[in-house]
Amino acid sequence: MSLLELAGRALAEESARFAGMGWMRGTSGNLSVVLGRDPLRVAVTVSGRDKGELTSDDVVVVGEDGLAVADQPHPEKVPSAEAGLHARIAAVSGAGAVIHVHALAPVVAAEHWPDGVELRDLEMLKGFGRAAHDDLVTVPVIANGQDMRVLGDAFEAGFRADTPAVIVARHGIYVWGDDLRHARHRLECLEWLLRFRVETRLVGGERGVR
Repeated sequence: MSLLELAGRALAEESARFAGMGWMRGTSGNLSVVLGRDPLRVAVTVSGRDKGELTSDDVVVVGEDGLAVADQPHPEKVPSAEAGLHARIAAVSGAGAVIHVHALAPVVAAEHWPDGVELRDLEMLKGFGRAAHDDLVTVPVIANGQDMRVLGDAFEAGFRADTPAVIVARHGIYVWGDDLRHARHRLECLEWLLRFRVETRLVGGERGVR
């Protein structure tokens, strides 16, 4: 089995998992894995398919610009509209996989804290790769838009190597990691953290986090 076929199978499996969690409703969301870096080649889920029904064939290889490259079995396939941002995140962060879902908690959190969502003193932060105590984590928020170059510039401007996520306001969240499983674990923990933050925002005594 080729590297692309293995990537397609993994992307389909993870997409089905997130669809089952209600984080990839309809055809929304997209996932990617890096196939190579010189030049950058990223396998990303195709556009317009139900993410709970993807097969290993529902994947397309894009370059650093997010466009499908000619040197692949089916260059006519249409990559996700956000493929350019996936490629930018992979290039800047060095991540091996990027996950973009439309979980509700991150979008609601960005409504309340558009300058960045602060998290601290929560055990689940360890699952996100940060310390559970005495470590202020600020998840960046960027404005939504349809130009992936603009979104990529906004992401890069606020990028921090120790915070592997960015929320796109009124849209969704991107989380990345060494591979799909690593990125998934980070996303699951961060979604819990953001849900906690939203649900406790009106409760006093948030230990200095506002």
